[in-house]
Amino acid sequence: MIRPFVLTLMIATLGGCAGLGTLQQAAKPNDLYLLTPKSTFSSSLPKVQKQIVVQEPTATAAVNTDQIAVQPTPLQVQYLPRARWVDRAPLIVQALMVESYENSGKVAAVGRSTVGLRADYVIVPDLREFQGVVVSETEEAKTVRVEVRMNIKIVDEFEDKIIASSSFQENVVSESDATPDLVNAFDVALGRTMRDAVEWSVRKINSHAANNPRASVN
Repeated sequence: MIRPFVLTLMIATLGGCAGLGTLQQAAKPNDLYLLTPKSTFSSSLPKVQKQIVVQEPTATAAVNTDQIAVQPTPLQVQYLPRARWVDRAPLIVQALMVESYENSGKVAAVGRSTVGLRADYVIVPDLREFQGVVVSETEEAKTVRVEVRMNIKIVDEFEDKIIASSSFQENVVSESDATPDLVNAFDVALGRTMRDAVEWSVRKINSHAANNPRASVN
């Protein structure tokens, strides 16, 4: 469930009328939106007794923000008015990836790179697409497709090398161009992308660990 939070901005009383309209516009509250981790995975997913660290995803400046991006044309990026993510998009994705690995129950331990966990394997994401794209438009409404695409690299910390790399993408058409529907489409697209990325990486780590028993810092 997407949960909006209202961030109330307070302004001091100023004498005179100059600039009052601008201040009132700026004082309108923003709705803050959360996204959710993935919690359901394939029953055939193997269990790996390894520690995993998830790095903060790299992203372009257009995505590396708490604003919700929509492309009205292929060469233009705009942001939804008075709506924000609760944090920068890469930080949200990093936290949700960690929670998704935890929810899988298939890894010994998982954490973010900032917590100092001694990792056997490091997940290096690159958030390449994280925006809505206007695919058609009428006088009444716009049809928006949310696109989420991540490249995932797995680094073996023992050998200090990349053992696997793959891209994952999901596109979800929003039910309408209203902000809650757009955010719901983001949630579905990101959830599917994370599910595929987690399952793929767990299987790759399991296979690599079985063939390289010394590939561990423990």
